[in-house]
Amino acid sequence: MKMSRHIIETEETLIIETPERVPLEFALASIGNRFLAVAIDHFVQYLSILIIAWFLLALAGMSASEVVDAPDKLFGEMPKWTVAVTILALFLIFAGYFIFFEWLWNGQTPGKKLLKLRVIREDGRPITLWEAIARNLLRIGDAVPGFIVPVYSIGLITIFLSNRDQRLGDIFAGTVVIRERAGEAPTFAETFSNPVSDTAFSRVQKRIEFQADMDQVTEGEIEVVESFLRRRWDLSDKQRIWMAWRIALPLMYKLKPNYDMADFTYEGFLEEVLHRHHARRKFLN
Repeated sequence: MKMSRHIIETEETLIIETPERVPLEFALASIGNRFLAVAIDHFVQYLSILIIAWFLLALAGMSASEVVDAPDKLFGEMPKWTVAVTILALFLIFAGYFIFFEWLWNGQTPGKKLLKLRVIREDGRPITLWEAIARNLLRIGDAVPGFIVPVYSIGLITIFLSNRDQRLGDIFAGTVVIRERAGEAPTFAETFSNPVSDTAFSRVQKRIEFQADMDQVTEGEIEVVESFLRRRWDLSDKQRIWMAWRIALPLMYKLKPNYDMADFTYEGFLEEVLHRHHARRKFLN
């Protein structure tokens, strides 16, 4: 076991000490789950390419059989704009697919979502656009010796050698891939079905100052935050910190707040989100 910067590493687990001094335990994604997830993602990529290719061939007045019989005519007879769109689409699908989904889907792609995997930063915080770009720019290196049909030999070797099961892109971006486990914390339904605590809305954490556009927060998200803060004292310390992290993570992805990490706590962040929302609603009314 190794301790460094409040991070404890074991063979299959990553434990990160939160600003509240409570350890969060993450299950590192297995190699099998990661490769199955990426296989699903590549299937989605190739299927998208086939659909786009069929559509562009139809616009160009060509059939698939013509391309198979005379592949040299593919770019020779197709209109230049069709060729340009094809090249752009291929680039965006291969280069932008993982970046797009991991940034907008809170560290998940369709494959990772199906396998319940998620990319997070090494300190437990959500990845930013920078981490999404950085880890996927090196995907070409990880996929060696193939790219059109990735083999991931380099990525596989790197994962085996890394204490945190990181491929080259993860090491460069400072990210890890975790597996979300249902039994680590109470479910939302279990938490919100408990009796409401008397100490419902008292601010117990140090106020978190951050800059963000609160207009992006929906009423549904506020209801989840409010329900958690009302019932948090019915949970154990570990369960409370886990639930605060799970609720704060998607909000942090959406708001991308600018804050001081030295004073940051997930629970304090949720308190500030709720107080700002109510203050804003009171002002508008």
